[in-house]
Amino acid sequence: MGQLTGKTALVAGAGRNNGKAISIAFAREGADLILVAREKRDSLDEVVKECERLGAKVLPLMADVSDHGQVEQLVQQGLDRFGQIDVLMSCTGRRAHQDFWQISYEEWDKTFAVNLNSLFYLAKAVVPSMMKRKTGSIIALGGQASVTSQPQRAHVISSKHGLFGLIKALALELGPYNVRANLIALMTIENVRANPEWYGGHSGPSEEELAAIPMKRAGKPQEVANVAVFLASEQSSYVTGDRILCGGGKYM
Repeated sequence: MGQLTGKTALVAGAGRNNGKAISIAFAREGADLILVAREKRDSLDEVVKECERLGAKVLPLMADVSDHGQVEQLVQQGLDRFGQIDVLMSCTGRRAHQDFWQISYEEWDKTFAVNLNSLFYLAKAVVPSMMKRKTGSIIALGGQASVTSQPQRAHVISSKHGLFGLIKALALELGPYNVRANLIALMTIENVRANPEWYGGHSGPSEEELAAIPMKRAGKPQEVANVAVFLASEQSSYVTGDRILCGGGKYM
C-alpha cells in the first residue's frame, strides 16, 4: 500500500512541470486523481496515461481555475465521480516580469486571479466536504515570490505573499476539522519555462541563479513532488499553516 492509498487528490495545473511530477507521484502512492489543466489537452493526456499505468483512476478536466464558476463545476464532477476529495493540490502560477510602472490593471488582476483567487475558489468548493468528513490536506505551490522581494515582480510578489496568508487563514479556521493547509515555496527547479523572455531569454536556470544556491544545482520536479506527497499523507498529520522551502538552501 502506498502513502495515499484510498485517497482522492485534485491537482490543478497538472499538465506540465511540477504539476505533472506531483500527479504521477500521487498515483504511484495509490491516490485516485482529478487532474485539471487550462490548456494543452495533449500534455494532460500524457500525464493521465502515466497515472493510469500506475493503477490510478483518473478524471481529466480542462478548466480555468481562475473562474469560480468553472471551479464549482469541476469540483462537483470530481465529487460525483469519486465521492470524496482528500487532497487539494494547487500548482497554478503566473509570473510575468514587468517594472511596477508598466504593470497594467489587466495584468495585475490576471496575476491575482491565477496566483491567489484560484486557491480561494478551489478551497471554497472543496472544503465543505472535507469539513464534513473531518479530513483533508490543502497544498499550494508558492515560489521565491512567496518568501522574498524581487524587482519587476510587484504583482507576483503581492499575490504570492497573499497566497501564504490564505494558507495560514485556512489552517487556523479548518484545524478543528482536521483539515490542514500548507505551502511549498519553490526556488530554482528544472522546469521548462513557457515564457523564457521573463528570465532573460533562458529556458532553464542560468549559471548566476545556480551560483546563488548553496547546493549549487537546481531542484528536480520529483523533489518537489516528494514534499507534496509528505504534505498530502498522514506522515505530516501535525503539520499545518506552514511553508516548506524546497530550494537547496536558498533563503535560509
